[in-house]
Parts: sequence; C-alpha cells; structure tokens
Amino acid sequence: MQAARGASLSPSEPNPESLSPDDASRSRSRRNRCLALFWALAVCLIAIDQWVKELSIEKLSGEGRVELLGDWFGLQLVRNPGAAFSMGTSFTEVLSVVATIAAVVVIWLSFKVRSTMWAVGLGFLLAGVVGNLIDRPTREPGFGRGHVIDMFAFPNFPIFNVADICINVAAAIIIIQALRGIRLDGTREESDD
Repeated sequence: MQAARGASLSPSEPNPESLSPDDASRSRSRRNRCLALFWALAVCLIAIDQWVKELSIEKLSGEGRVELLGDWFGLQLVRNPGAAFSMGTSFTEVLSVVATIAAVVVIWLSFKVRSTMWAVGLGFLLAGVVGNLIDRPTREPGFGRGHVIDMFAFPNFPIFNVADICINVAAAIIIIQALRGIRLDGTREESDD
C-alpha cells in the first residue's frame, strides 16, 4: 500500500516527487537521450528498409532467384500479402490495423524509456512494424491491401526483408532486457527472495 501520495510501490522505482532538482534534471536528460536514440534508429532503419525494397523492385523484377552465395543465400523478389512467413494472407486489412496499433503503442512506450537498450529495442521494433506497414497503403493491389516486398532468400526458409530483421532484433533485445529484469525506465526488478 502506498504510504503517501505519489509514493512508489516498488523500492527500485524512484518517486518523481522525491527527486532532487538535479536528479529530476538527470532523469529528463536521460529520457531525452533515449528518445533521440529511439527516433534516430527507427528513422534510419525505416529509410534503409524502404531503399532496399525499391532497389529490389528495380533490380529483381522478373529475375527469379539471384544466387549470391551458391544455394545458401540469394535474392528473390516476393510480394507478400500476409504477415511473417506469409501467414494470414487473407487478412491484409486486419494486419494493417494491428500494425498501426502496434506502432502507436511503441511510440507511446518510447516516452517512458530511460534505458539505452530499451531505446534500441523499441527503435528496431518501430522500424520493423512501420517498414512493413508502409507497404500496405503504397504497394499493389491497393490502399490497405498492399503486399509487403520481401527479398532475402535462404534455403528452406521464408523470404524476408530488412523490416523483418528489425522485428527479430527487437524481439531478442526485449527478451534479454526482460530476463535481466531491466524495466523501461532503466531500473532493475527486485527479486522476491
């Protein structure tokens, strides 16, 4: 139970009202640095994803699979109407709505981040979600139903793109941070031993 108005329920969470002016200033500064990192990373990765997709359309249209490392790795232009691994191909509009909600939630969470690794993880996540979401209104066959452009091909594995890589990197970082007990604000969860 909270002892006083605004008191923290967790000993590792600082009470904003109890911070000294210097600590509050450091907290704001840390948040601003993390927010800048989040946005810079997300914007750069989205730009890379879109550039690679445009380049793939330009260079790979009508080419079939282009071998780069023998059978092990190549490039192949694929237009994916579904989600990861081409699942949900008949739910393109629903996937667009879910991706939009996910992007809004990630942006909302970014304002709470005071951990560099969480900023990186959420930046990668936003880039992945938005990178694929951009394809929905801008690609054929039409607004909200556009197919996501994929191009990286390994044998016996679904073809994927830069945005998909970003989502997987984000998942790894988020899992590591959760296992380490690091919260969005950079504090560590206390064990209940």
